Amino acid sequence: MSKFATFAALHVPGDPVVLYNIWDVGSALAVASVGAKALATGSHPVADANGWPDGEQVPIEFALANAGRIVDAVELPVTVDFEGAYATDPEAGGRNVAMLAATGAVGCNFEDQVIGGTGLHPLDLQCRRITAIRRATGEAFFINARTDLFLKAKPEEHDTALADAAIERALAFADSGASGFFVPRLGDLKLVERVCCASPLPVNAIAFPGGPTKAQWAGAGIARISYGPFPHRALMKTLESAARAAMVG
Repeated sequence: MSKFATFAALHVPGDPVVLYNIWDVGSALAVASVGAKALATGSHPVADANGWPDGEQVPIEFALANAGRIVDAVELPVTVDFEGAYATDPEAGGRNVAMLAATGAVGCNFEDQVIGGTGLHPLDLQCRRITAIRRATGEAFFINARTDLFLKAKPEEHDTALADAAIERALAFADSGASGFFVPRLGDLKLVERVCCASPLPVNAIAFPGGPTKAQWAGAGIARISYGPFPHRALMKTLESAARAAMVG
């Protein structure tokens, strides 16, 4: 079985694959050593670890080189958080993701927020962007289409109407060639279940402090759990504490 097929098969609703996000070769080797089935970078930790802000401020050349080094260092499938593919134009985005696929990555996250602007891209444009990526990368590449509807809204605004808007995107993204559907910051389990039941794509949630447990995510139908910036942030807190203790000692 190819790495592409192996990775896709890990996405089982109710039995989610855990992707504890990494940012470089060292973190990849650490997470791989504890039995991870696949690896996923996070754009925020990659940026933080290398001195750039998040939001496509990491130069694309660096992002591609970093992905290639990780892929070359491990045997596991590697998917990369590629934000908005460094382009709004569908064809340009497709070319950029094709370069990412050439590193050996099996997939990417691709988000619908307007990076450097406000709000989300119109649904028709986002669908054309996904279609262009599919055309540029072939059928096996895992396009994890992300909607930032919940990330952009306040928690008290997370309701059935917003969930239904997300479902509309899931259906359209699936028709456009996406492989998975990512709904970061959605933590209301009733809404999670609503989205999972209606989505034709396996749904990805992000674990966050105070959020649902793995068992709760699974019970709601989630197929993939990622951790975003939180592993890197926790490690940096540990480093700060150790350094502080050393200075005092």
